[in-house]
Amino acid sequence: MADYDAFNGDADGITALLQLRLAEPRSAELVTGIKRDIALLARVAAAGAGQGDRVVALDISLDKNRTALNQLLERGAEVFYCDHHYAGEVPASAQLATLLNEAAEVCTSLLINGYLRGRYAAWAVVGAYGDNLHASAAKLATQIGFDESERAALCELGELINYNGYGESLDDLHLHPAALYRTLLEFDSPLAVVATPAVAELRAGYAADFAALSGVESLLDSPTGLAKKLPNAAWARRISGVWANQLARDNPQKAVALLTEKTDGYLVSVRAPLARRRGAVELCSQFAGGGGRAAAAGINCLPAAQLDYFLELFDTNFK
Repeated sequence: MADYDAFNGDADGITALLQLRLAEPRSAELVTGIKRDIALLARVAAAGAGQGDRVVALDISLDKNRTALNQLLERGAEVFYCDHHYAGEVPASAQLATLLNEAAEVCTSLLINGYLRGRYAAWAVVGAYGDNLHASAAKLATQIGFDESERAALCELGELINYNGYGESLDDLHLHPAALYRTLLEFDSPLAVVATPAVAELRAGYAADFAALSGVESLLDSPTGLAKKLPNAAWARRISGVWANQLARDNPQKAVALLTEKTDGYLVSVRAPLARRRGAVELCSQFAGGGGRAAAAGINCLPAAQLDYFLELFDTNFK
């Protein structure tokens, strides 16, 4: 029997798995990658997982992993699937256990927190902050009893873990998500992590990348939306997600789009207005390689010829 933990390489995926493995220690093969690398169950299937094997899937769309999931179930693997992205039709199988919720104020780490009845709730707070669910994170942190300075430390940690997940490839990242997960797993409390060398490296990298944002070009600034263009550079790819979240918090009535240049087009990140967390996935799904959830979505490669069309739809989609 073999175990596989497949998880998104962002804050939500990592902190969801941290909670599970602190509560239920298990030696498993880790399957993860950059934030947009979500077709992870195909890698589990390719590894030969099947009869008697146990697979955990966290913070990756079931809809995007449907073929591999069905293959694993047909081979006899047992799968626990927890996620907050669009799932579509859930396969009917006695070997599949699911915890799925697409509500805008929910993320995978919060779902796992409920599943574990709050045993490692502090890590769920970190995951929610990292996933830009600041209100949900602050509410849970207050219930636990964290003071203002502790909440600020958990918020920074969540955003730094999330920052580390963004890039075109693993080469863009400061730390491999699996290595970061293993480092964090050594600590029951996230407050004990904030002074570690790994977090210090992320903090320094974030500060340097954020400083490089001066002079970034605006493509659109209307009552409805804010769109900015980032250059084809590793620092821009790393900072894009966290900066999109910050712009959304700073402009709660506006949708936000960041378009990072690629050799063949743009990598697009979209945030729906915080005042009404919906519409992002509907917009991005109109383009090839687009997907996500109601509050946050993206397009893996928007052709340059479609830029004006995208901006037009973006500006009208959230009215």
